[in-house]
Amino acid sequence: MQRAYGLEIPETLAEVCDPRRAALLVYDMQVGIVPHVRGPEELVARVVQVIEAARSAGVRIVYSRHMSLPNELAGVFQLRTAMSWQRAARVEDVKPTFLPGEPTFQLVPEMEPRPDEVVLDKLAMSMFVGTPLELLLRDCGVNAFAIVGAVLEIGIEPTVRHGCDLGFIPVVVRDACGVVDEGAARRSLESLDYAQMSLQADAETIAGIWQW
Repeated sequence: MQRAYGLEIPETLAEVCDPRRAALLVYDMQVGIVPHVRGPEELVARVVQVIEAARSAGVRIVYSRHMSLPNELAGVFQLRTAMSWQRAARVEDVKPTFLPGEPTFQLVPEMEPRPDEVVLDKLAMSMFVGTPLELLLRDCGVNAFAIVGAVLEIGIEPTVRHGCDLGFIPVVVRDACGVVDEGAARRSLESLDYAQMSLQADAETIAGIWQW
């Protein structure tokens, strides 16, 4: 740890992940998303491993869920994106995939947030857009986060980049981030690594840091 100008500047992964300064973000581990990633059972197991370690260390945990709106309220971008993802030729053929209350919207059964954990619902890819996440983290004195969940190349990368721009230090837990397209996921990790604004680790390493 370096100290300058009244600040503590973490240098190592363990210093960044200190429970006094770090949170765990669990991204979109939903019934309608997890089955689409490669090796969903293995992903769930590694995410649970990181969550349990975070709990043992007293790390704050925040979950996200991706939400759909009724078509009549979805708007131009949401409808256009849904057409592309669903390969629908007409707007009228789009089906809201993640309406609150639908089974696809819920977290997978292995994700059971405790009363001292929170679930934030969102419309955007970045977990910071349209949610109180930034305020929550800053008010708790948190300036770093580890992130796990699904999907790396779709929503986790934008969340990491957004977090950097807000002044947080992100840690991508590579093998606890589900992927759909391995090539796209590899490019995401390489691009994040090239920018040198975030760190990368695996679930075993993170769990080892937090299992004091």
